[in-house]
Amino acid sequence: MLGKQRAFTLGFQHVLAMYAGAVVVPLIVGGALHLTPAQMAYLIAADLFTCGLATILQVLGTKYFGSRLPVILGCTFTAVGPIIAIASASNLATAYGAIILSGLFVVLAAPLYGKLLKFFPVIVTGSVVTIIGLSLIPVAMNNVAGGQGSADFGLPRNLLLALGTLIVILLVNRFAKGFLRSISVLIGLAVGTIAGYAMGIVSFAPVNEASWFNIVQPFYFGTPQFSLTAVFTMIIVNIVSMVESTGVYLAVGRATDQKVEQKQIINGLRSEGAAIMLGGLFNAFPYTAFSQNVGLITLTRVKTRDVIFAAGGIMVVLGLLPKLAAITTVIPNAVLGGAMVVMFGSVAASGISILSEVNLREERNLLIAACSIAVGLGSSAVPQIFDQLPDFAKMLLQNGIVTGSVTAILMNLLLSGKKGSEDA
Repeated sequence: MLGKQRAFTLGFQHVLAMYAGAVVVPLIVGGALHLTPAQMAYLIAADLFTCGLATILQVLGTKYFGSRLPVILGCTFTAVGPIIAIASASNLATAYGAIILSGLFVVLAAPLYGKLLKFFPVIVTGSVVTIIGLSLIPVAMNNVAGGQGSADFGLPRNLLLALGTLIVILLVNRFAKGFLRSISVLIGLAVGTIAGYAMGIVSFAPVNEASWFNIVQPFYFGTPQFSLTAVFTMIIVNIVSMVESTGVYLAVGRATDQKVEQKQIINGLRSEGAAIMLGGLFNAFPYTAFSQNVGLITLTRVKTRDVIFAAGGIMVVLGLLPKLAAITTVIPNAVLGGAMVVMFGSVAASGISILSEVNLREERNLLIAACSIAVGLGSSAVPQIFDQLPDFAKMLLQNGIVTGSVTAILMNLLLSGKKGSEDA
């Protein structure tokens, strides 16, 4: 058990690691739907509040809910396009009605999905974890350059800030010991932000403009409405998230040196379904296990659930106190990118470590790993190749984790035969 202060500090480090991914979804959705500043502020607050509740439920666990793994839940990027499409065609109330029912689907379907886990032997698990890490690296590099679509994208100062942040993290990991080494990412983010402030690219305007207190309320955007098409669309989104989360659970198990049992994954997915329903209730978003934080666990070597519980509590507080939440937004994208490089690289390295346990001189294993990683990385790197397909197919195939995982599972069935089932 960690001391309360240490758990809080390490939890805050996890919040910073996932914060950009958490707030970018409400910013994109709110911007696309032309929400007012007050509505945008509510959307971000509700998102953080629900992220915190969902994470606490996941970590604590009950008989049927929660994996009891150090997993943070955050809003899934897969849902961004569908939510915008549904709300544009009808209204946000219809989108949230679909989110609530799709969450119920995840809760009910989790045991059935759990029976599919026998198709995840070591060769498949290693390939999936590697794909997760590799597919996140372009996100890191976009942030290194200043953030995709930003006016200062690729400016030398951004690259310098990212490099400086990365060097600080590596130096702390190399020379510090104990607690200081475990908060290397937090130290890197702090030093990078101070350097950014000295360069004149850190603005505290969002902090000044944010309100002190916000109450998250059910059905902020109106009583839920229901459309069969919208519900089916969100169910597809959440099936994608279930596959993605399975890979994250397996990666966390690897990072924490424990075998993840079928029951843990089923309970974890049930918990995600409950979180999705909460997202619909509070007018936030569908939630999934965040792969951003797996690398941080690997890097810091802190594997206790206390830290993630603290992170969940911090997010709940940030959702209620927007001014505090706004402080975390002053970190420059380039600084976040420098930290992401080492964290996401750690996930990919963890996947390669799993694959090292498999005999890759055996042709079938080599083909499964090669094809699944190539398909997964290709789908993430060049998603526009699927632009001419129907929307539901595009939604599935543009997610590299899904295409890579399905490729690995199908090739394992096709090539492994009886040996594959023994490996499983």
